[in-house]
Amino acid sequence: MRINQNIQAFNAYRNLTTTNTQMGKSLEKLSSGFRINRAADDAAGLVISQGLRAQVSGLRQATRNAQDGISVVQTAEGALNEVHSMLNRMRDLAVQAANTGSNDQAARDAAQVEVNQLRSEITRIADTTKFGNQKLLDGNFGVQPTKLTGTTDAAAVTWAAGDDFSVSVAGGSGTVAVELDAATALDPEDAAAYLTDRIKAALTATGNATDAAAAEKISVSVEQGRFTVSNGYSAAVTLADGTNTPLASDLAITPGVLAAATGSGGVFQVGADAGDQLTISLTAVNATSLGINTIDVSTDASSAITAIDSAIKTVSTTRGNLGAYQNRFESTIANLQVTTENLAASESRIRDTDMASEMVSFTRHQVLLQAGTAMLGQANGLPQSVLRLLG
Repeated sequence: MRINQNIQAFNAYRNLTTTNTQMGKSLEKLSSGFRINRAADDAAGLVISQGLRAQVSGLRQATRNAQDGISVVQTAEGALNEVHSMLNRMRDLAVQAANTGSNDQAARDAAQVEVNQLRSEITRIADTTKFGNQKLLDGNFGVQPTKLTGTTDAAAVTWAAGDDFSVSVAGGSGTVAVELDAATALDPEDAAAYLTDRIKAALTATGNATDAAAAEKISVSVEQGRFTVSNGYSAAVTLADGTNTPLASDLAITPGVLAAATGSGGVFQVGADAGDQLTISLTAVNATSLGINTIDVSTDASSAITAIDSAIKTVSTTRGNLGAYQNRFESTIANLQVTTENLAASESRIRDTDMASEMVSFTRHQVLLQAGTAMLGQANGLPQSVLRLLG
């Protein structure tokens, strides 16, 4: 018998320490619900589960993205429904005006007045239908324009008679002069709108299809007096200053080349991985793009009917595409939800605690802890038996 080294107590203490550590881990798993609370619990399992967790989180966000896509589609389709109604009314007016046997010129002129108002409203809807700050039906949905921005703020703008600059579109008719009327202390917002109108008018007047298409995508805007020229067209546009350099001198815009706009539609991230996207293209539905900007039912109702029929077909095609997009989004959402569910189940099997099994381990450790504590007490009392030999 020895009293300097109590081997039995060391053994009991070692086992008690191990049991206490295991019981602490069981308590942690039961209280957190996770089998893996730190990398040491299961290093390989942590790596796998963390990847699954990131994927599940990404899929849930992708589901919300796709739901936003449906909202965008429904917003655009709702506006086009009203455009359809107006086109149908315009066609009725054209058919009425074509009935010259009972309608005199005054009646046909009255029909044209309503056609003009409906045409203006179609263009207004195309220019103002938005989802958030994104315009949907002006032909620029998802397009990232290139810009030339001024460097100074202007409280007012003044032009002299004869001031001008030029604009040219790659693939267009060439250099087109944009002439300005004299203006004194013009409000910056009015100046921007005026410049936009002048650029559009100059390009449209060439009769070139490329120039006309670009005219719809070039604009001048102003914010806090700072002017910006934007090109939303698919070809480069070149600006050159002219007499008295109104671009550089009055607007602080350095003339140059505006590169072609990028993007051809709204991009929706509908997956957890890079590049898992769906692109929606929406054509412009203003009066010009629909080909009804010059119809006159008072003088040529038959041609107006033909033009309106073509516009109705265009809008119908666009609405049909939107319906197909919505169905695709709904299928995408269904697939994302199933995938999310299955991946979440896989991650759960790796990382979550099996509460029933862990409770069995906890109970076992609890009993061993109580027994170990009792045995350590007994082992610590063994050296006292030596005192009997001294008696």
